[in-house]
Parts: sequence; structure tokens; C-alpha cells
Amino acid sequence: MFDFEPTDEQKLLIETARRFAREEIMPVAAKCDHEGKFPAGVMEKAHELGLVNIEIPEAFGGLGLGCAENCLVIEEMAYGCAGIAVPMAVNTLASAPVFIAGTEAQKKRYLGELTDSPCFAAYAITEPGAGSDVVAMRTSVRKDGNHYILNGQKTFITNASWSRWLVVFATLDRSHKHKGICAFVVPRDTPGLSIGKKEDKLGQRASDTADVILEDVRLGPEHLLGQEGEGFRIAMKTFDRTRPWIGALATGIMRRCLDECVAYAKERVTFGQPIGAHQAVQFMLAEMAIKIEATSLLTKRAAWQVDRGNPVSIDSSLAKAFGADSAMAVATDAVQVFGGYGYSREYPVEKLMRDAKLLQIYEGTSQIQRMVIGRHLLK
Repeated sequence: MFDFEPTDEQKLLIETARRFAREEIMPVAAKCDHEGKFPAGVMEKAHELGLVNIEIPEAFGGLGLGCAENCLVIEEMAYGCAGIAVPMAVNTLASAPVFIAGTEAQKKRYLGELTDSPCFAAYAITEPGAGSDVVAMRTSVRKDGNHYILNGQKTFITNASWSRWLVVFATLDRSHKHKGICAFVVPRDTPGLSIGKKEDKLGQRASDTADVILEDVRLGPEHLLGQEGEGFRIAMKTFDRTRPWIGALATGIMRRCLDECVAYAKERVTFGQPIGAHQAVQFMLAEMAIKIEATSLLTKRAAWQVDRGNPVSIDSSLAKAFGADSAMAVATDAVQVFGGYGYSREYPVEKLMRDAKLLQIYEGTSQIQRMVIGRHLLK
């Protein structure tokens, strides 16, 4: 039987995250968005409360909880601000390859660094000419004895400027396609690694996003994750584990949209009555509620599969595709409910719409998710 009642531990986690979002995130969200400012102080407080690195095992200083608990926290954070929630969530994205393919020494060092102090990691796979088409990457790695030399450029890398270390993907031989890709864990201060321009984004502006430049970055064999040629497999297994939290981000954004719209619909008067009395507005609110509940259930199922070690590519893609598209639709309708005021920064719904758009793009576009789902159905 399925049990939709959270455990006592999960209830406490939700309560803690919800209070943190309202007391620490929401008061600074608009300012951080407007200035494109990374809220380091908020991140430090989240780390102190144990709201970051939730899935890292207790042996390495984490809470040792699952994807389900992480999604519950991310949803509450996204209710406050997706741009502030994402840098925390990306620590999970970056740590997943280490957890999946790292040696005990790599796990102890790199996962331990994330839990010892408030710091961040990055996941560097996207390139100027290779986004969803991972196999098209041009970042190269060549062998020099038992060392590896990396050269190339990564782009749109979240947490790049603030990272303590990065997981970087590079190819030994492009002719081998996905079988030539390798994964490395690279300390931020490694000679030859530098951070390029910071992106001036449409939404999720509090999240630091920048280029990563690799110029003759020399790494020992202790930096290789797994075996040579296993990078693509590691990347895909990582996305299977982390895509559910896109559904959680979507749920948080949509919940905020609905709450803002319900409050506004009760107080805004047109034609002598609150706009919530008009059937046209009621239908929009009802559609929001439907999309929220459906996304929440898809996300919980995908997280449930992850936590049980089951194959989850289609479940994660279902949650991400439906959640991301629903969030964009809900946020757009939220602006419509507010009318002209929704297009103004005076109200939060314009920011929610800008933040929602990126969910359809990163960690595989909505179109890529449909390819994954379609291929799974035809397999």
C-alpha cells in the first residue's frame, strides 16, 4: 500500500524548511533577484540547519536521507525563491557522481568538504555547442603518463564562482562518442582552471551561473571518477537521481503562484465584486491546483523509485517534463490573474514566471524528456 502521510521526521523537515523559506529567503528574494546577487549569508544559515547536502551519507557528515526528503526541502525553498533554492540543490547534483562512482577516498574528501563547512560544488557538463547533446562535447582530455590534461570550456555552470570543487566531463576521443567521455572531480584552485563571465539571466538570478575555462588542467589518476569511458553513464545515472528535484522546484513555484493568486482574487474588485467570484478566474485557479497536485504525485513517485534503487529514467523524465511545463503555464496564468499589476515588479508573480522558464531548459530540456519517455515506451 502507498502511504501519503509524511513520517514524523519528514514533517519536522518540512516545518523547518518552510519556516526558513519564509523567515530567511522571502525577505531577501526580490533584492537578490534584482541585483543578481548570490545570498551567501542565507546559504550559511541553511547549512547550519542541515537543509543542504541532505542526501550525503552520515558516514561523510550528511543527513543520510533520501531523494524524497530532499525534494520536500527543495519544494519549500522554491516556494520562497527558486534562484536561492537551486544553488543548494546543485550540491546534490555535483555530489551524485562522487556518490555513484567515487572511491572511498574521493567520497571522504569531497563529500566531507561539503558537510564540514558552508561551501558549494558544481557540475560542469554543458558547453557552448553541447547542451542536451552531451556527446557533442569538445572539452578534451589527453593522457600524459598516468596523468590527464584537460582543455575546453563549460558554460551555464551553476555555483561555478562559489564552488570548492567541480565534477568536469571531458572526452578522450570524440570518435568514440559516449564511450569516450570521462568524469573528473577537480578542486577549484587547480592550476589552469578559471571562471569566465557570469551570466546575466532572465530568471533565477540569485543563482550564480558562469563559464568554466580549462587550460592544460593537469590531474592525477585520483581525480578520475570510475573508469575511463564511463563518464556518460555516470552523467545519465546522476540525472536519473536528480531530475525529481526539478519537479519539486516546479511544485514550490506553483504553490507560491496559487497562494498569491488566491489572496489577490479575494481582494481585487471588478464589476462590483472580487475577481475570484468570476468563473473565468476560478477556472484558472482550479487548473493551477490540478497541475500542482499532479506534479507533486509524479515527483514523489520518481523520488520513491530513486530511494529504492529502481530504474527511474522514465519516472524522472515524467516528473521533470510535466512539472516544468506546468510551472510555466501556472506562472503565466498567475501574471494574467494579476493583470497589469502582474507585469510589475511590485508583485512577485512576474519573478515567478521568469524563474519557472528555466525549469524547461536545464538538466535536459522538456523536449529531451519527451525523447527519453518515447524511447522507453518503444524499447
